[in-house]
Amino acid sequence: MTTRRLPVYILVDTSGSMRGEPVQALNVGLKTMEQALRRDPFALDTVHLSLITFDIQAKELFALTPIDQVRIPNIEVPSSGATFLGAALKMLAECVDRDLKQGDSSRRGDWRPLAFVMTDGSPSDIQAYKEGIAEIKRRDFARIIACAAGPRAKRDALLELTNTVVALDTLDGAGFAQFFQWVSSTIAEGGRSGGIQESDTLPDLPGEVKIAF
Repeated sequence: MTTRRLPVYILVDTSGSMRGEPVQALNVGLKTMEQALRRDPFALDTVHLSLITFDIQAKELFALTPIDQVRIPNIEVPSSGATFLGAALKMLAECVDRDLKQGDSSRRGDWRPLAFVMTDGSPSDIQAYKEGIAEIKRRDFARIIACAAGPRAKRDALLELTNTVVALDTLDGAGFAQFFQWVSSTIAEGGRSGGIQESDTLPDLPGEVKIAF
């Protein structure tokens, strides 16, 4: 019988404020996550990954792909631009509707999806963001985890989306590497247990990553 997939969606901010060292650190962090998941046999067996970026528009860089086939591209950011997180949430809802396989008598359905959202600012498309939150809450996510990266990230806005918000004080390589290593551990745990649930205990946070209050 076919192994059940664990769909994982990563949404990352690529607005103009991420230009320079932040996006370089982001690229290193994403590659760290990719490599860590490839080393985990449970992740290799179940995890399918998708990457969505958002700046003045939302882009699906690649749709759900088995982790052993994932090759995360080098991300670039515009010299300036807004943070259309609302558009990204709308795209996420559309992707989930398109991607998720329901079970029937002949096959096993997917596990409930996980989503990770990282931003260094706040949504520019405020009305679309509120509408996007409503759309996401109508879907059956196992867990949504948001990261407020850097001092300008608006944690209150992310808390409207999810109760699980972590914070990075800086946008350097060490911080992003630790965050995405933690993301990979969280995803891998989902692969072992058949999906992370809201009530489940998450892996311990590394030193650079803190719970946002």
